[in-house]
Order: sequence, then C-alpha cells, then structure tokens
Amino acid sequence: MGAYMELIDVHKEFILGNNKIKAVDGVSLSVHKGERLRISGRSGSGKSTLLNLMAGLEKITLGKIIIDGSHLEQLNERDRIRYRRKNIGFIFQSYNLLPQYTALENVALPLILRGMEPKERLEKAREIMERVGIYSHAKHKPNEMSGGQQQRVGIARALVTNPNIVFADEPTGNLDTRTSKEVMDLLIKFFIKEGTTFILVSHDEIAAEYTTRTIYLEDGKLINS
Repeated sequence: MGAYMELIDVHKEFILGNNKIKAVDGVSLSVHKGERLRISGRSGSGKSTLLNLMAGLEKITLGKIIIDGSHLEQLNERDRIRYRRKNIGFIFQSYNLLPQYTALENVALPLILRGMEPKERLEKAREIMERVGIYSHAKHKPNEMSGGQQQRVGIARALVTNPNIVFADEPTGNLDTRTSKEVMDLLIKFFIKEGTTFILVSHDEIAAEYTTRTIYLEDGKLINS
C-alpha cells in the first residue's frame, strides 16, 4: 500500500532580524491512510510548524508535501484554503471557538463556508454533536462551558465535514487526565469507524497510547520514524 501523505525533504525557514531560523529542516515522512501519528519533541523543536505545513496552514520554503496525489506546495493561498475546507479538520489546544456564537453555530461554521443550506448544515451539526456527546450544550456559548465541553465542541466542528485527515495541536493540553482520556477515547472511536487519518502534536504520554506511531523532532529534524 502506497503512502497517503508524503513529505519529501520539507523545509520551513523564517527570517528573524538578521537571522534565518530553520523551523523545519529537511523532514521526509510517509503516512498511510487511517494511520494515527503522534509528533513529539521538546518545546521549540518545530512540531507545531510541521503540523501546520502538513495541514496547509503555512506554505513550505522548500520540498514537497503530497496528500492523496495533490501537491500542497504547488497550491496558492486560495487553493490551499479550498483544499483544507474540503479535506482537512483541525483541533486546537485553545479550542478557537467564536465567543459570540452558540456551540451549535460554532460547529456549523465550516458548513457555512462550504455554502451548505441552513437547514441541512444545522442538521449535520446536531448529528455530530450527538455523536461526541455535547448536543445538550448546543445553545450554550463558550464562556458557559467547561474546558472539556469546549474541546468537544471543537472536535465536533473539526469532524462535521467528515474530513479525510484530522490534525490536532496539543488537543488535551488544557485538560485534566480524566477529561484527556475521554477526549482521546472519543476521537479514536470516531477515526477507527470512519477510517480517518489522524496526526497530532502532543507532549502528553496519554496520547501515545492512542496512536499507532510516534515520531520525534529535534531542532526541526526528524530524529526517528
């Protein structure tokens, strides 16, 4: 079976004053469809930058990122946004919910961006919120929910488009141990059922129990795979 995602000699450089920072330095990596991959390493090792490059949130400086035959490095900003909307879900550590909207409205937001009709998108949002056990808070705004509840809303928002790949940046970083396990149980149950590819950055050793492989970064380089 061929790789679903292929990174070939990927680099990401930033200019800081007179210095060139190599955030990602020549990473090559293959990920298979349905794989659950954890990216780990010390703070500042380039984990989140690598995740953002793989998700198409940032453009690489050099190299290739190929997902299911599509070359992300060849897409302009508009096409990358279109690609993300169609194929990718993202779960953030800080939840990134819009405070002025209810939980249901936050979950439905990616479907608005796809141009889905109101009745259909609210039905899909309700359905996914029920699957992740948070529909009871559909009318609540973020400041009326606990961290674990907000993260479930963030998960529902990431899953509502039934993406091929879900990326997560420290998804349990703000949660206690019990809630972290509940969140990871929920995610993995969904991913196994749907065959979703899952790539996350996490220091949390709990997350390692739920993934099929862990890779480590150091100074932007892959030190094992």
